[in-house]
Amino acid sequence: MKILYGIQGTGNGHISRAEDIVPHLKKMGDVDILVSGNQSQVNAQFEINYQRMGLTFLSSKSGKVDLVKTVMNANPIRFIKEVRDFPIAKYDLVISDFEPVSAWAALTRNVPCIELSHQAAVAHTDSPKPDGNFTIGNYVLNHYCPTKKKYGFHFESFAETVFTPLIRKSIREIETSNESYYTVYLPAYHDDVIAKVLKIFNIEWHVFSKYAKKTYTIENITFYPIDGEKFTESLARCSGVLCGAGFELPAEALFLGKKLLVIPMIGQYEQLCNAASLKKLGVTVLNELSLVHYRTIKNWISITKPIQITYQDQTEQIIDTIMHDFESNKIPKIEISRPLLNPQFYKLFL
Repeated sequence: MKILYGIQGTGNGHISRAEDIVPHLKKMGDVDILVSGNQSQVNAQFEINYQRMGLTFLSSKSGKVDLVKTVMNANPIRFIKEVRDFPIAKYDLVISDFEPVSAWAALTRNVPCIELSHQAAVAHTDSPKPDGNFTIGNYVLNHYCPTKKKYGFHFESFAETVFTPLIRKSIREIETSNESYYTVYLPAYHDDVIAKVLKIFNIEWHVFSKYAKKTYTIENITFYPIDGEKFTESLARCSGVLCGAGFELPAEALFLGKKLLVIPMIGQYEQLCNAASLKKLGVTVLNELSLVHYRTIKNWISITKPIQITYQDQTEQIIDTIMHDFESNKIPKIEISRPLLNPQFYKLFL
C-alpha cells in the first residue's frame, strides 16, 4: 500500500506528533511525507519527500493573527498549482494532519483521504468552544482540510473518533524535577514584549524565542534560540510553563505535571477553543500577555498547583483503527454542495 502523510508545517506540534506516528504508518505500507508551510522551528527526525508552501497564517509581534501579512503571503495561484501538480494519483490513501495540499489534491482526484489532527477534534460539535461568534474561524476549521472522515486529538476524549494527546516517547521517558525557573514559549510575541512583562516578577524565566539568534539575558530573563533538545530539557526541569494555547506543548506540560498558564493568540479561533478546553480542566488562561494581568500571573506563580494527567500511549491503536476503517471501506466519498468547494468547480482552475 502506498500512503501519503501530509503534515502542516505551521507551528511545531504537527512535526513533533509525526515523530511517533510515522514509524507506525511505515508498518502499514510504503509511506511518503509531505510538509507544507515554513513556520515550524523543529527539525523533522524523518525524511521529508515533498516540501510545499501551502497556506499559512502569520502573527504580529504582539500576539495577534496578522491578517495583512497573512493575505499578502497567501498566493492562491501558487496553491492551486501545488494541488494541480502534486502526484496524488499514485497513492492508495492520504492521511492529512491539517495539511491542505494533500487533502485538496486527494479531493480533486478522488483519492481516499483521512484527516488525523487536533483541528478535527476542535471542529467536533461536542468540543468546548469560546463565547462569541467565530463564523470565519469555524469555517476555516471545517474546510481548510476537506475530508469526510476525521479523527482528532484533544485534551479529553469526548467522542469515539477523538483521542487523548499523543505524548512523544522522549517526553514519556524523560526524568523530571522542579527547579526554580519557569519555561516560556510564546512565538506570537516578540522578545521585547515578553521582557517588558516578565521582568516585573522576581523569578527566573527561560524564554525560547524564534527571534533570538543567540542566548542572551535581560535582568531575570534568559532568551534562547529555538532548540528542540534544549527546550525539552528545560521543560523537564522547570516549575511551570507559560505558553500559547496550542495543543502539543500544553498537553506535554499536563502530562509532566507542570504548572501551566496559556495565552491564546488573539484572533486565532483554534487557540481560543483550546483555551476553553484547558480552562475547563482548571488551567489558568489569559487573553493577552500584559501587566493588566499582574495579579493573575503572580497568583499563578505563588499559589496555583499543577495539574497532572496521565495520557496513555495509544499511537499504535489509533493507526490500527484508521487502517481498519480504510480496509473495511468505511471512508465515505466527499459530497460538497457549496459551489466554491465543489470539486468540479475547483477543477476549472486546474
